[in-house]
Amino acid sequence: MQLGDVPAKPHVAFRSASGALRFEECFTRLGFDGEYSILYHEGPPMTDRSIGPAEPGPLDRRVPAWAPDEPLRRRLFLGDGTPQGWTPVCGNADVVVSLFDLPAAPAPETGFANGDGDDLFYVFSGRATLETPFGDLAAGAGDYVLVPRSVVHRWRVDERITGIAFELRGGLHVPTQYRNAVGQLRMDAPFTHRDFRRPVFPGPRPGPREVLVKKGDAFVRREPLVSPFDVVGWDGTVWPFAFPILAFQPKIGLVHLPPTIHATFAARGALVCSFVPRVTDFHPEAVPCPYPHSSVDCDELIYYVRGNFTSRRGVGPGAVSLHPAGIPHGPHPGAYEASIGTRSTDELAVMIDTFLPLRVTEQARALELPEYHDSWLPKEP
Repeated sequence: MQLGDVPAKPHVAFRSASGALRFEECFTRLGFDGEYSILYHEGPPMTDRSIGPAEPGPLDRRVPAWAPDEPLRRRLFLGDGTPQGWTPVCGNADVVVSLFDLPAAPAPETGFANGDGDDLFYVFSGRATLETPFGDLAAGAGDYVLVPRSVVHRWRVDERITGIAFELRGGLHVPTQYRNAVGQLRMDAPFTHRDFRRPVFPGPRPGPREVLVKKGDAFVRREPLVSPFDVVGWDGTVWPFAFPILAFQPKIGLVHLPPTIHATFAARGALVCSFVPRVTDFHPEAVPCPYPHSSVDCDELIYYVRGNFTSRRGVGPGAVSLHPAGIPHGPHPGAYEASIGTRSTDELAVMIDTFLPLRVTEQARALELPEYHDSWLPKEP
């Protein structure tokens, strides 16, 4: 993708109409072996008036204090009790999962750059604009939003936004089975290139006066000499994007297919899945409800958005369930049998499966519904 003005070739002198030399910034991944973008600044992006340790304040995104280890059990956390800001729920070395609740506010004077991982947001409610050097990206309810690692950004919140965020410490990518040999999305993939929204590029503009950088869960505050948003153009494959969850098109089958058909994004040690309204299995004797399963290598976390989830009862919007490996997963009593004969589902949810166990935070324990594990006991006759 190319937006704005760029020279005919990289790494050559590129000047403004007045003859001033512009500054090239190569934004690279995997050293210089991975994907990259090149941005062209009016001023030097590496110059700071000041830089030093900082306290994060409202942008605190550190790995939280873990709750003490407890016996394995299925767990449910009620998201409607979260405070404003960021509430870490659980995590491991590959991913940190947080709920967020950000009030309506203009763009702050402080930007943020997460050097610890790609940030994938799912917006449950509200409207906001993500401002970055790559341009502005409007987001609303039902959108995934990706902010690549270390991209300076800030949120301009038009209407209070809530949702769930995944800090993916090994980076995010499109599942390899959806791509052909040259990287293009295959025609049988569950989404197309057209479904991904790119930023709107307004050209150089004032940006945050300071930038809070997180690396190794420590924070540094930079005061750039020039605006990090003074970009006149860029091209490349690394850029923030929005993807509406309802653009996802899962496969269906004669009988129930495994949850991998819902795979939307992949990461080191994790798979993000989207459950969207769809036609269910069409064998005359199919059991459309997810079958009981022991996925012995994965923890399963689901963020419920809306609809009637066939396998669960008593789970409302904004709740987060955690089903750890080591104990069987499966539908609530009665749900398996009751699903026979259904022809569609209206559920909407986001799931992440992880290969490393997810540890629960102290903040999550305060949101927990303790009787959730026992809700699988048969009802008394």
